[in-house]
Amino acid sequence: MLGTTQSRNSLLFPAFDPEMGQIVLEPEAPGKGYWVGCPSVFYDAERESYLLTYRRRRPRGLGEERGYACFVAESKDGLAFKDIWSIKKAELNSSSMERFCVQKSPTGTYLLYISYVDAADNRWRIDVIEADKPENFDPKTRREIFTAASTNSEAVKDPFVFKIGPIYYMLISYAKNLDLNENQYEQAHSTADIYATGLTQAPTALAHSLDGINFKWLGEILPVGEGWDRYQSRLNSVVKLDDIFLGFYDGSASEQENYEERTGLAVSFDLKNWDKLTPDQPWVVSPYASGSLRYVQALKVGQELWLYYEYTRSDAAHELRLIKLPL
Repeated sequence: MLGTTQSRNSLLFPAFDPEMGQIVLEPEAPGKGYWVGCPSVFYDAERESYLLTYRRRRPRGLGEERGYACFVAESKDGLAFKDIWSIKKAELNSSSMERFCVQKSPTGTYLLYISYVDAADNRWRIDVIEADKPENFDPKTRREIFTAASTNSEAVKDPFVFKIGPIYYMLISYAKNLDLNENQYEQAHSTADIYATGLTQAPTALAHSLDGINFKWLGEILPVGEGWDRYQSRLNSVVKLDDIFLGFYDGSASEQENYEERTGLAVSFDLKNWDKLTPDQPWVVSPYASGSLRYVQALKVGQELWLYYEYTRSDAAHELRLIKLPL
């Protein structure tokens, strides 16, 4: 047994103060529903720069509502980023986009993993776009990786892809298939976001690949909990510390907290079996509004752990921040 929640957390490192983080990007407007975030950060040794993917979102009811634009941005220092590529949701004929992620293929080409709502069935899916440069991603060349149908789920989204040796691993937030009847199915997908309906649960699944394009679905690895994370447990990023993998996950207790998740910690020795270090309460929360602090992207840089996170401000908008913690 690992002991109490407090002692389990202290085995690794204490919670940080999110107000001490540096602002990377701000939302386009103040107020609830305006967000910039869901980051993924990849260090490209060839370009000697950090590649950030992020999303901008507007409240429902506007002309371009929900996740309307996603970007790839570049930085030499990991803080000051300049956009080098972008896409609007209309280019995917989609009602919303969420987390994107950059990696490189074994041959050195760039891979952009995208998640968006498929207009064909109003369900989230994951595709990949390959290009010689990150400035050249063409959505017309996208290829399917996972859909709800191919995974026997109700939705798949928010891919995070990382490599260990020659193997690519993908973390996936998926909506469980709970044998919905016809009326429930219509209710679940009429809004094009089953995650906000309360008609599912959203744990994390794992997949792996040798080429970064053809992935094998391995199934659920991080289930929902019994308390603050009983509706969603979305594993966002993983870092290897000594002999363990440390994971940062988003949790919510119900669909009422969808979009406003908070961060928990989990550990694993093999990426498939995870032990939550925060079963009773979140690891870190914002002191403002909903308390949401989500999409933590962890990156080891020298003797520091860089954490990028989407953070709820006092006006209820979300901004993107970075904090650097000693290892």
